[in-house]
Amino acid sequence: MEKRQFGKTDMQVSVLGFGGSEIGSGSSTADVTRLLNSALDAGLNVIDTAECYGDSEELIGRAVATRRDDFYLFTKCGHASGDELPDLPDWDPRLVEASIDRSLRRLQTDHLDLLQIHTCPIEVLRQGDIINVLEKAKRMGKTHYIGYSGTNENARYAIRMDVFDTLQTSLNIADQQTIDFTLPMAIERNMGIIAKRPLANFAWADPDINKEAYGYSYWERLQKLKYDFLQSGPATSVATALRFTLSVPGVHTAIVGTTHPERYAQNAALLNAGNLSDEEFQEIRAIWEERADMHWLGLE
Repeated sequence: MEKRQFGKTDMQVSVLGFGGSEIGSGSSTADVTRLLNSALDAGLNVIDTAECYGDSEELIGRAVATRRDDFYLFTKCGHASGDELPDLPDWDPRLVEASIDRSLRRLQTDHLDLLQIHTCPIEVLRQGDIINVLEKAKRMGKTHYIGYSGTNENARYAIRMDVFDTLQTSLNIADQQTIDFTLPMAIERNMGIIAKRPLANFAWADPDINKEAYGYSYWERLQKLKYDFLQSGPATSVATALRFTLSVPGVHTAIVGTTHPERYAQNAALLNAGNLSDEEFQEIRAIWEERADMHWLGLE
């Protein structure tokens, strides 16, 4: 699998990464062990999760702690979720510090490759206390790098702070505003860039999608965008959508979540063709620029 230099870090990351949100509820250790080992065997070397994704951290720790040298381990912090944490509100520095230590225990490791603050609002970033906690974790060797995960003006403020090594943000065929308004700032600072939701939650494949579903906003957008390639069957539509995200200048890795062990080998095979041609890429960008609503912000 293709690997890319991850901004100013010392990491060479696979273009396809594993997202741990979907395994956080109802997955067994045996299933996650099979899933993650199949992903690592397919050439993936990025595992991304968060302390608020249910049992995700614990399952990852049980499944692949013995292969710790085979992948880069990313997690996120900031939310008051689960047990073993002080009864404090989101973003409280004491909560975040306790959360970092809990993540290390759950993941069965003595260090993270990347610790990200998760959808933190501007007013909290501006206070600076939470940044001090992250930088302390970095000094103590609990994480090699620190990053910001979020979108829109919160992400742009975080970038302007010049303290984060990486940015994780929503980017896909139905979520492109960040290409024009956010990524240039991150690229200028040589930040590692992670695309989350690179397949727009595969929303186009569900004609009966529930209005309460997370991907419904993407489904609505795609009804207006009307990309022809989405009518070409799942293999072509998934390959084109994923290759589009990875063709965006500055993107280093795209995080895909699944509970199906065979999916990573399949997705890895779809990426053998590399980036879209410039003509294919610009066609998708032109449709977005023509048909997208200017108020379609990035989804958190």
